[in-house]
Amino acid sequence: MESALDEIVQEFLVESYDSLDKLERDLVSLERSPDDTALIAGIFRNLHTLKGCCGYLGFEKLERVSHAGENLLGRLREGSLSVNAEVTDTLLNVNDAVRLLLTQIEQDGKEGDFDTQALSARVRILISGECAPAAAPAPAEADREEPLAPGLQSEAPAGSLSQSTIRVDVGLLDELMNLVGELVLARNQLLQHTSRFEDGSLQSTGQRLNHITTELQARIMKTRMQPIGNVWHKLPRLVRDTAATCGKQVTMSMEGQDTELDRTILEAIKDPLTHIVRNAIDHGIEAPHRRTLSSKPAEGRLVLRAFHEGGQVNIEIVDDGGGVDVDRVRQRARGCGIAAPDTLARMSDREITQLIFHPGFSTADEVTNVSGRGVGMDVVKTNIEEIGGQVEIESVLGQGATVKIRIPLTLAIIPALIVICGGQRFALPQVSLHELVRLEGAAARSGIERVHGVPVYRLRGKLLPIVYLSRALGMPDPAPVPEEDLELNIVVLQGGDQRFGLVVDAILDTEEIVVKPLSGRLKGLAVYAGSTIMGDGLIALILDAQGLAQRAGLNAGATARALSRLSEAQEQASGADKQVLLLVQVGERRVAMPLSAVSRLEEFPADAIERVGQDLVVQYRGGILPLLPLKSLLGGSGSIGDGDGLLRVVVRAVKDGVVGLVVDQILDIVAESFETHPVQSDPLVEGYAVILSRVTELLDIEAVLRSADIGFIGTAA
Repeated sequence: MESALDEIVQEFLVESYDSLDKLERDLVSLERSPDDTALIAGIFRNLHTLKGCCGYLGFEKLERVSHAGENLLGRLREGSLSVNAEVTDTLLNVNDAVRLLLTQIEQDGKEGDFDTQALSARVRILISGECAPAAAPAPAEADREEPLAPGLQSEAPAGSLSQSTIRVDVGLLDELMNLVGELVLARNQLLQHTSRFEDGSLQSTGQRLNHITTELQARIMKTRMQPIGNVWHKLPRLVRDTAATCGKQVTMSMEGQDTELDRTILEAIKDPLTHIVRNAIDHGIEAPHRRTLSSKPAEGRLVLRAFHEGGQVNIEIVDDGGGVDVDRVRQRARGCGIAAPDTLARMSDREITQLIFHPGFSTADEVTNVSGRGVGMDVVKTNIEEIGGQVEIESVLGQGATVKIRIPLTLAIIPALIVICGGQRFALPQVSLHELVRLEGAAARSGIERVHGVPVYRLRGKLLPIVYLSRALGMPDPAPVPEEDLELNIVVLQGGDQRFGLVVDAILDTEEIVVKPLSGRLKGLAVYAGSTIMGDGLIALILDAQGLAQRAGLNAGATARALSRLSEAQEQASGADKQVLLLVQVGERRVAMPLSAVSRLEEFPADAIERVGQDLVVQYRGGILPLLPLKSLLGGSGSIGDGDGLLRVVVRAVKDGVVGLVVDQILDIVAESFETHPVQSDPLVEGYAVILSRVTELLDIEAVLRSADIGFIGTAA
């Protein structure tokens, strides 16, 4: 074929070749056991499935041939025709004809001009019981003197697609994944030991092993990844049946069916998706007459959307129904005794909306076979959180609602931040991590305030609740230190609906960890999500951000409500158009870039810089980080760095790796509203603005990367 086959046709060809191989074996077995009704039924089902796919894809000749064979098998199955050599030969010829047609489709996308009439006529004669010339046994491919079809030579391949793919038992993939996990652990241990030696050859070998392990891990992970469409394909029928039961008209569309997740994640989200879709139809989308009265189309619309973002998979289920009636939810919550009336009155609309996930809560007036029992949405939240995900509802009354789900790509091997508290190491999954904050001296002493007795930190104008890990885990408080030596390390996390800062003793680095399940005695502790083995062979517990937030009472009670009200008031006062920027100094120029475009901020000794061809690089986190000096890219002169022997680098993640932007100084992180003034003279600068009372240039990072013309992308984790 001139171009790659459509993915659906490729899958059909692979499945069909496998079916034909089995069909051929079964036909030979049937000749030896002509009375085996189970074998006849299996052959019939096999050919029937193939025929159905042919009709769906529009392969008419293939459908006619397989239909003729199905008719003959039907007579065998009902007992009106007996298995003999002539019947078996004819069925084998049907098998050969189907194989040749599949080969032709694979080669040029068409069935060719193969004449199927003679074969169909022969089948009809056998079915009718009329006398027919004795059929010679079906010749093997190598013995045929003439091609079975014009344009198809006897050496036509038996399906190159079938030869390029194999079926692998899922259990074997799981075993391979476990072995790769052990290899990652061994790699981490080896790299930790080799870093202690000055032997260049040993370190080079370690880096090579690191690269191979990373590549192997990526390939094995790829074999476990499946498109989310594999779960979605059953939902159209569910939508149809549920809509009919509820007396509604609903059409569903899907976007991002090719978005891939680990198969274990896919299995875990099947039930939650089913509950959400049923709820959207039953509670969200109105009956046709009510939609008409609201000037809406009689037919409701349901959209399923999936996409990758920030190392996670986002799933959105959107309906154009009536939305969530906050007053009705509040009334139902009062009737169910979920919270006291005065408490419910103080809760924000967003908090009230999330009560839909409360166990036993339902807004249905009566119990039906669809809803009303108060189970479903609480199961959704529980199942999603068990796989490290988050779920929330956004709604506009009268316009519809959106259920947003964020889940990790995989649960087997994940990047995590390693922290120390009370002399012990803990791992924090990177999907929960937003940023790191370090306070020293007087700033550490005065930076933490208290609101309703809860410690908070003002991060770019917003209140960030503070949780001390030592207290959450029941560890003793550290000994007091002089103010000049005081340090406060804050890891900003997202736990459920609440963002908070976790105070730890020290922050080490991020590394890939292999997730091990907790033992039975620890499974009841919500603050832990699992365990892992570190490079030195010791075990570290994996912290659960959601569990820590719950342990600290941030997601419920007066504390959460007070923080929510204060944060909302501050956000309204500050305006919604603020942008969070990283300010840096490049030569004499003050430059800003979106913080969302930054992965990490690093410092390297100047003597650690090496060259690969024309590129500057540095060894970084088990890989190579290419460096782009912004000073030279922006037309400046002079050496890179700030003269103190250190290079400040802004690490930027790109599609296939990372790059580093070298700046002179990291100035600040700010949240500002500003007016952008265009700049025509510099293609690397989007414009300029007044930020913190200083004229600041706004860097176009994508333009910088395009103009840099670097030889390769970094392989650092």
